[in-house]
Amino acid sequence: MKKVLDAQKWLNKLGNAAKDAAKNAVERRVEQKAEEVTEKAMDKAEESVTKEDKNKKSASNEEEEEGAIVTEEKGENMAANTSQKLTGTSQYDFVPGDQILFYDDFSQDAIGDFPALWATNGSGEVKSVNIAPGKWFHMNGEDAVYCYTREIDFPDNFIVEFDIIPDEKYQYGIQFTLYQEKTDEPKEMNDDLYPGEAGLHIDLGYDRWDTKGYKETEDWLTGQATKNTVIREKENHVILWVQKRRVRIYHQNAKVLDMPTNIYPNVKFNRMRFSGWDRYSAPYVSNLKITTASPDTRSKLITEGKLVTYGITFDVNKADVKPESFGTLKSIADVLKENGPVRVKIIGHTDSDGDDAKNLELSQRRAQSVKNELVSKFGIDASRIETEGAGETTPVAPNDTPANKALNRRVEFVKQ
Repeated sequence: MKKVLDAQKWLNKLGNAAKDAAKNAVERRVEQKAEEVTEKAMDKAEESVTKEDKNKKSASNEEEEEGAIVTEEKGENMAANTSQKLTGTSQYDFVPGDQILFYDDFSQDAIGDFPALWATNGSGEVKSVNIAPGKWFHMNGEDAVYCYTREIDFPDNFIVEFDIIPDEKYQYGIQFTLYQEKTDEPKEMNDDLYPGEAGLHIDLGYDRWDTKGYKETEDWLTGQATKNTVIREKENHVILWVQKRRVRIYHQNAKVLDMPTNIYPNVKFNRMRFSGWDRYSAPYVSNLKITTASPDTRSKLITEGKLVTYGITFDVNKADVKPESFGTLKSIADVLKENGPVRVKIIGHTDSDGDDAKNLELSQRRAQSVKNELVSKFGIDASRIETEGAGETTPVAPNDTPANKALNRRVEFVKQ
């Protein structure tokens, strides 16, 4: 009944636009059925062609087909992704700031439970998967929304990052929404079609990206791209950079969409949610992080003598620098090139999870990896850089929550 009233409300306000949306929903269902028929036919054809090859496979290989997701109700992860090397792409031009506004990797939630800090009108649970480490929020409720229950003080300039594994039936994708809550009607769990006073919908489809800036009584501000879409049954790292009205999306080492006016003026985001309305999708989501953006790297390092960054990242228990670190490394390299005499020490830090000695060794390797990237990719003289690992010895926050642990996992540059 609630959804019917909401739909009627928006039909009255938006007229033909809402009718078109309803029409599109019907068309999506038709497209889905057509696609299912086509896929079945293709599967039969492929089966006849590849039958001989399949017979040659060993029994062990048949049980470990690449890309298949296996969830566990308890216990450790079955396997981890191979780390991805840093690539020198100018498309990753964003630079995360020195403040973490939000972080959740569901590490505090038990396998099989619904996450404690989220609400839904459907179902969902925390699981582990065989293709990636950590815990994952399986958003498996049909036509359900998943709302973070607390407000977030979003600035004008911020970066959202999260990992998503689309399931094998992933169709039109989960929808990620940032919105400004109505002050006279706050909702911990908001299942309105267009929540709040104004907001931004981002659709992560398997065949396209769609964005929709909305505001009551106003037309939509839309964008669409088909480049580097999310891949089913694979771990995808999605990055969103919001800079006042401008929205940029990054995925697979590329900027896939850049809309200069995708948000209405003077919108102050303070809520976020995922929505599965009419999506035919049940993805797994983890490692949600929101940071400030574009710090004054030059001032922090040269004037203040110290730069703390959360923009240089690594896979769990590994020292390889991840590709999304490119923008941060480039900004630091630019400062070092502009200030030839300056020498720096790179200090790696970890949280307190795991063995103390292993954390110390890991932090040392990470600091050395950062130095190697600055030298090999950006041409910085190696003699200007020292490295040090501090492990878990100098935390900046208690190691008691996922957010605080994220604050402790950092890289520092200290002017010598």
